[in-house]
Amino acid sequence: MTHILFITPYYPPEITPPAIRISETAMRLVKLGYQVTVLTTFPNFPTGVVPPEYRGHVIQEGSCDGVRIVRVWSYVSPNKGFLRRILSQLSFGCLAPFLGGKAIGHPDVIIVESPPLFNAIAGRMLAWSKHCPFIFTVADLWPESAVQLGMLRNRILIRLAEWLEWSTYRRAGAVWTLTEGIRGTLIQRGLSPERVFLLTNGVDTTKFRPLPKAQARAELGWDDRFTILYAGNHGLVYAITTVLDAAVVMRDHADIHIILVGDGVKKPDLMAQAKSRDLKNVTFLDAMPHERMPLLLAGADVCLIPLRKMPLLEGTLPF
Repeated sequence: MTHILFITPYYPPEITPPAIRISETAMRLVKLGYQVTVLTTFPNFPTGVVPPEYRGHVIQEGSCDGVRIVRVWSYVSPNKGFLRRILSQLSFGCLAPFLGGKAIGHPDVIIVESPPLFNAIAGRMLAWSKHCPFIFTVADLWPESAVQLGMLRNRILIRLAEWLEWSTYRRAGAVWTLTEGIRGTLIQRGLSPERVFLLTNGVDTTKFRPLPKAQARAELGWDDRFTILYAGNHGLVYAITTVLDAAVVMRDHADIHIILVGDGVKKPDLMAQAKSRDLKNVTFLDAMPHERMPLLLAGADVCLIPLRKMPLLEGTLPF
């Protein structure tokens, strides 16, 4: 039986998109007859707070839906403050091979999630020590995204990150891109087309299917106003301030309601902006479990993906 190892700092019970995507993929690989292990850390995103049941361990092993999960200690921090986030990501990338190397067994292939880019350190070390190939998954181009967002300015750090990025692309058995835009960019920059394959995010049509709007709204407790929904990360790449600007323009239209669901580094500031502008037509809701997303989508009249206008995001497919 082929043994597949995923390396990622994000995994359920976290409800981030990477955690959901990897866990759904891992479960389906198990159903197809593969042995699957996930090497991750303890849940903490985005608050940086590890739940009580996961504290006090250097390593913790378990399983869920047939997937074996190996969690190892790493430094964690809230999803804010660039230096602390980098230290957190670097901590996992460097410590995971040493703390979890024995527990993961002997995989036949390793799939490394990126970003964070520093996962490549763990992937390359384990691929070398376990004598197996690794596939490098690229959901976002890093460090370019950090540079364009103004998060990374130090030239030495940029050069080091670029070296890690491109040397990893060349050492990987294959590079898995999630969008055609990312694949095209890597090929344009000199990566061989034979080394890069495109496999976009899938969808479970038994969960995500048409539902009656009235039923969804009744369960959510929403009224019959025209509802505009954004559900996702309230982070740096999203132009949610523009949505608030639109809410100002529409404040006199009592039949229009904007609902923003999720969490992220920018959410406290966005909520403060909405309060200072007295935007009674905007409602913020906490992040919801993945299982509730079909209900949210069914209850909305319009769904938004308010990306910032940046060259980097032109080939992005948010999930």
